[in-house]
Amino acid sequence: MGRVVLSWPDLGLSGPQIMAVLNVTPDSFSDGGRLFDSRPHLGHIVDQAALSVAEGATILDIGGESTRPGADPVSEDEELSRVVPVVEALASRFEAVLSVDTSTAVVMTEAAQAGARLINDVRALTRPGALEAALETGLPVSLMHMQGSPKTMQDNPTYHDPVAEVKAWLLERAEVCQVAGIKRNQILIDPGFGFGKTLAHNVALFQQMNQLIDTGYPVVVGVSRKSMIGEITGRPLAQRTVGSATAAAMAAMTGASVLRVHDVAETRDAMAVMRQLTQGMQQ
Repeated sequence: MGRVVLSWPDLGLSGPQIMAVLNVTPDSFSDGGRLFDSRPHLGHIVDQAALSVAEGATILDIGGESTRPGADPVSEDEELSRVVPVVEALASRFEAVLSVDTSTAVVMTEAAQAGARLINDVRALTRPGALEAALETGLPVSLMHMQGSPKTMQDNPTYHDPVAEVKAWLLERAEVCQVAGIKRNQILIDPGFGFGKTLAHNVALFQQMNQLIDTGYPVVVGVSRKSMIGEITGRPLAQRTVGSATAAAMAAMTGASVLRVHDVAETRDAMAVMRQLTQGMQQ
């Protein structure tokens, strides 16, 4: 049997989709350790996945490496031991699209074999072997922009024109992927809010998101609970739900295709209210 190649439309998703975050890590910035300490808590993970789907998530994003500011990378073996059992457990239970949040080639390969249907890479397939592995899986890929690495990305990030530079970099990575054999309709792009960006950079990217949407690639937006929400609202991490859901709903109204969030029900409600109240509203 030949390799099955999936495109983004093949996943049966239309309109803004909610991607629920499932961090299988001890040190992620928002919920590290809740679903994992020395090993995955499969029972808790399955319960969280079931709740997320019931609340409106159509994508479950499973990550085994923290990419918070200052984070160190994990070994391939450690990431595999965190991610693959979770993908296997969820693939047998849910029809939601399983996304694997990884930059590591072998994790992409084994997660795809376990049932993942989307690769979400914060390093945009730049690690050794990642592009080849993603191509071989036949899965759609989400390419994210990051200035620097998680360890250093918030050490005085600078841009001349953040919107133009992020857009150009993402288009270049998308072209590299297509030259390698990944189809255009398998590629999503993510401006990487908070990944090597100040509040001013994030705001500029958000306000000019139409420039990314106009490229024709589906745009992924992840601002949930991030420092930009804290800086705008003055709220600590545990109190950023309202700000996060508001920003996600605004991104959906602008044309974003995927909203990566921690608070699914609140995001769904914010989207529903904004959609209903703005229908027919005069510009």
